[in-house]
Amino acid sequence: MSKQTDEELRNKTHENDEQSVEVSNEEAEADAMAVGNELDLLQEELTTLKDKYARVHADFDNIKKRLEREKYTAVEYANEKFAKDMIPVMDALQMAVLSTANVADASEHLEKLKEGIELTLKQLTTSLEKHGVKMVSHDEPFDPNIHNAIQSVDHDEIASGQIIKTFQTGYKYKERPLREAMVVVAN
Repeated sequence: MSKQTDEELRNKTHENDEQSVEVSNEEAEADAMAVGNELDLLQEELTTLKDKYARVHADFDNIKKRLEREKYTAVEYANEKFAKDMIPVMDALQMAVLSTANVADASEHLEKLKEGIELTLKQLTTSLEKHGVKMVSHDEPFDPNIHNAIQSVDHDEIASGQIIKTFQTGYKYKERPLREAMVVVAN
């Protein structure tokens, strides 16, 4: 009986091993399917992310190019408002020149021409100030950043460092000098 029992035991063990192998194969196939599905999902997600990246990159390039064009346009036409404000001044000066064609009374015409020039100068000054261009003050003490002392004179009545006379008016744009004022300064 022992031979039969051994043989039966071996057969049963062999059957169990085959069943184990079948279960292991099924589990392996199920695991392989799960991994394959996960791989497919990850590949789809990767494709989607690559597409999003390409779109964002293209949008960024388009925005960069648009901003570059806008910057170029802004620089190109930066003085447009200033130029528009200078046109009325030009018109006034042209009218002054044209008014000299039919002069009947020279002294009256000279007086009106002077008045027109003063109004035009006032209009020009207003337009320049509107755009940040201001005359350098003659009443303030000498400042080497905005004044150019072309002469220094001893003066009893005026304190040292004060401006006595201005030969050429200076201008500044906002706080930066455009042209220094040429002045005579008291010692």
